[in-house]
Amino acid sequence: MKYSVSRWFGGSSLVIAAALASACADNAPVAPVDAVSSARRVAAVTDVSNGNRLPDLTGCEQLAAPEGSTLLLHAFGVGVQIYTWNGTSWGTAVPRATLYMDAGRHGQIATHFRGPTWKSNSGGTVVGTVAERCTPDLASIAWLSLSGVAEGAGIFQDVNFVQRLETVGGNPPSTPGFLGQVAEVPYTADYLFYKTP
Repeated sequence: MKYSVSRWFGGSSLVIAAALASACADNAPVAPVDAVSSARRVAAVTDVSNGNRLPDLTGCEQLAAPEGSTLLLHAFGVGVQIYTWNGTSWGTAVPRATLYMDAGRHGQIATHFRGPTWKSNSGGTVVGTVAERCTPDLASIAWLSLSGVAEGAGIFQDVNFVQRLETVGGNPPSTPGFLGQVAEVPYTADYLFYKTP
């Protein structure tokens, strides 16, 4: 499969990387979201984990982005899957998570909630519809691919395909609850946002 990674600033990427590294220092002043959203987008595109490679989907090939897709953002999500006992099961999970630029929880960039919806700090959103599922680890929630509909400006404005991968945790409780009981189960996941052709 052929993918492309966007380059918005050509030869000045080294300068941007240096500026971003400086901005991520613990005591560095934080610029307004609008001022850094383009720089964050570049960092996200050029700072894909695993050596700047696309994810290994061995065994879950059905989750692959369509050929020719452009990876726009790779983020790390930390949060909970919220389940409510309906009398017979824990029902469908509702996410509540924060998305960061990396697994070290640097650079909060978005929130994730019911829909499933992702809302960037700049206000733009993308709402997903599950297309495919894969469960490589029974101890964790499924990996997903989703079609997406974006609204508003910002880092999600061109997103129309999302992957939730490398999940840890998030499964419903293994024992029954009482009617209306709510369980918030911690999880983490990688979220990859694409523009498809």
